[in-house]
Parts: sequence; C-alpha cells; structure tokens
Amino acid sequence: MSSISVLRPRKSRVLTAVMSLYLIYTLLPLVWLVISATKTQSALLSTPGLSFGGPFALFDNIVETFTYDNGIYFRWLGNTLLYVVAGAGGATLLATAAGYGLAKYDFAGRKAVFAVILGAIAIPGTALAVPTFLLFSELGLTNTPLAIIIPSLISPFGLYLIWIYARDAIPDEMLEAARIDGAGEIRIFFTVALRQLVPGIVTVALFAVVSTWNNYFLPLIMLSQPKWYPLTVGLSQWNAQATGAAARPVYHLVVTGSLLTIVPLVIAFLLLQRFWQSGLSAGSVKQ
Repeated sequence: MSSISVLRPRKSRVLTAVMSLYLIYTLLPLVWLVISATKTQSALLSTPGLSFGGPFALFDNIVETFTYDNGIYFRWLGNTLLYVVAGAGGATLLATAAGYGLAKYDFAGRKAVFAVILGAIAIPGTALAVPTFLLFSELGLTNTPLAIIIPSLISPFGLYLIWIYARDAIPDEMLEAARIDGAGEIRIFFTVALRQLVPGIVTVALFAVVSTWNNYFLPLIMLSQPKWYPLTVGLSQWNAQATGAAARPVYHLVVTGSLLTIVPLVIAFLLLQRFWQSGLSAGSVKQ
C-alpha cells in the first residue's frame, strides 16, 4: 500500500503570537467601551475600566443618550447620515465614473492626471482644512451642510482604487462587443461596467463611509452651530462639559453615544464583507 502524505500548512509560533497581540490590541478598546456603557456615571468613575461595577445601566444610558438635551443626539445622528449619504455616496459615484474613464479611455494628458491623483493622495486632509475653510468662508457656506458635503465628494484614493480595479476587472473585448451591438458609452457604463465593478465600488464606498462618519476636524472648523454637528463633534462637546465653572459631566452618555456610533459601521462591514472577499479573489483566477 502506498501512503499518501497530506500537506499541512506550516505554523509559525512567532507569527501566531504577534497576531494574538494585535488582536488583543484591537479588541481591548472595544471591550472597554462595551463594559463602560453598562455603568452609571458614578460607577464609571469609581470602578476599573475592564470590570463590571454597580447596577447594569446600559438600557437606561441608551434612553438617556437619546433624550438628553431635548434629543440632540437624534439631530447629530441625522446630520451624520446626511453627510454620509450625500458626501460618501457622491464620492463613490464620482470615483467610479472617473476611475472607469481613466482606466478604459485613452486621451491626451492621461499620465498628468495620474500624477495629480497620486499627489492628491499624498497630501493629508488636515493640510487642506484651513484653506478649505477660508474658501468656504468667502463663499458664505460655513455653518451649512454643504461645508461638509462638498469636500467629502473628492476621494483621490477611491478614484485610484477604481482605476486599478477597472483596468483588470473589465476586459476590453467585452466593451468592444457592446459597442458592436450598438450600445452607447453611457449605456455600456451602467449596464456592463458597473456589474463588473461591484466589489471595487463596495470597497470604495466603505472607505468613504468610514472616512465621512469619523470625520472630526473638518466639521469642527466649519460648523459653529450645534444643530449641524455630526456625532463626532457633538460627543466631543458633551465630553467638554466636564470642564469649567459650570461643569456638567456626562461621561456615561459620551461612552454610550460612542458605542451607538460604531454599531452602524460594524453592521455595514459584516453585511458587505462578501463583496470584499469576491474582489480579493477575483485577481487570483486567470480567465
């Protein structure tokens, strides 16, 4: 009888230990946030961060978060959703159209556009915050949702991702076949290209959503009226109430509000991860 040896992947203890430490480092703040959201204000300040203490107050904290200060948290949540839908959604649409065009059409100045995009990726957003504020101040757009939405529409990194993905995901023969059948360029884009670009579009959309949802510095300098704050700036203002002569600390609401803030992002990643997996595996199979 001939024995057949089964090849098993080699295990690295060092790599396992490093990844375990990285997992702990990643999950520890989330565990602290979940545990702290179950505490009252007094228990939050008097008990260790990673241990439960006092009465279980998670549901009471959630109710108080949504009702505190006349329910301003709902307004901040609505503002954040507006900025995400309009800003991140628009950024994804523009990046998809521009990336597809750059990948599949040849025109004069294409290399120059590529250089500009790479340069834009290298510039940190904080470096452009003050010039953007001065420009929007001259236009009279500060303290309005447009001051957050319009800058969010520009996503050089998203455009670059779509460009790279479209170059390999959409065969030129498929586009030529559609043109031979009499389809116009716009119809080809919406009926042929978009179907092939779904994994790349989802990836860009998730990056744009996370960037807009967690955006703090731009709203901080653009907005001075609490009614237009997103959740990031609003929770920061609640946290700032603990200082000063008329201090009103609401740390338990800040922690609970922060926990509620990350729930939509976690749900979005769990629901859309299959598109990421298909996109990552698409390039590993040759047609």
